[in-house]
Amino acid sequence: MDLQVKIGYSFWGFLGNGITNTPDGGRSHRRPLIDALLGRGHEIVFLQTNRDRIEAGDALGDHYAFDGGIPDIDLLFLEWRWPIEGRNTSPCGTVGHTCDLHRQAELLKHYTVRRRTPTVIWDKDRQLREDSIWRRTPNVMVCEAALAPTPGAHRVLFPIDDALLDGADPVALAGEDRRTPLGYAGNQYDRDDAFDRFFAPAAARFEHWVGGKWTRTECWPHVSFLGRIPFTDVSRLYNGTLATVLLLPERYAVAGQMTQRIFEAVLAGCLPLAPAGIKHVERFVPEDLVVTTGTHVIRRIAAFQQIAGSQQHAELISDCLGRLELFRLSRQADALESVLDTATNAGVAQRQAVAR
Repeated sequence: MDLQVKIGYSFWGFLGNGITNTPDGGRSHRRPLIDALLGRGHEIVFLQTNRDRIEAGDALGDHYAFDGGIPDIDLLFLEWRWPIEGRNTSPCGTVGHTCDLHRQAELLKHYTVRRRTPTVIWDKDRQLREDSIWRRTPNVMVCEAALAPTPGAHRVLFPIDDALLDGADPVALAGEDRRTPLGYAGNQYDRDDAFDRFFAPAAARFEHWVGGKWTRTECWPHVSFLGRIPFTDVSRLYNGTLATVLLLPERYAVAGQMTQRIFEAVLAGCLPLAPAGIKHVERFVPEDLVVTTGTHVIRRIAAFQQIAGSQQHAELISDCLGRLELFRLSRQADALESVLDTATNAGVAQRQAVAR
């Protein structure tokens, strides 16, 4: 990148392990990405609440700079927030209210609109409407974690730390005692159809577990739901699990947006079965791990049980690890820096034009 810049970074979540009773998929990749940007000479100040300290009692957040005001910055970076009824749309101070959306609106108004500060929106949940005014605002650039992003958006995938990827040993992972044939860690949000089609039939045949917030489970009385599990338990549970299914909301699947669940599973040696309807699915998993029906999932798990611990098993894990190269941190940091560079240089040119 041509310039080192001061980034005002807005996110609603944690840098460390956080607390159990909250969703935040960003815990697996946010801090490595931030540390990579800091390592490249950029300055970062966080503009939302320090939830690591306030909610989790974790001093990790004190190693970084937080500012609840309006500091001087060169660029505004937003992990996009959207309205969630009963949470961030209620009046400030009411029970259950979180102020992430109000704070984001304040930041956009002050920096993006008034100051025309270069702004990058990372729409990690695909919640920014295709006709959003922010996609047409000259000083705003939109990024998406998808292989087929919305026209005009830039690709920045969820990153996996280079050291974790380089240190994974497929032979050792294949040798783990995987007593549970099937498992899944993640919340229910918009995954009912995929769960019903691919996971639930296999759960009727194999010992399994499902960790996460699943509040509407009446359709699957045979499924063992654990409820929310601590972030630190995800890897441990996958270490003893043979296979998982990559369950995506339809808005992710059609754009080829894979979540961090794939590398949480693969780094623990748990084989990720992927529904064939996911766009560019062949870039995420080997052909042998692409499934079309719940019956297909059952057949694949039964086949995995036959090869568990073998060289063939290790080769499958190795193939999965190789496909995680797509998410390598250094690669995604390069992609993000390219966007930041373009946004910053465009902002400089715009200010110079106004001055003339």
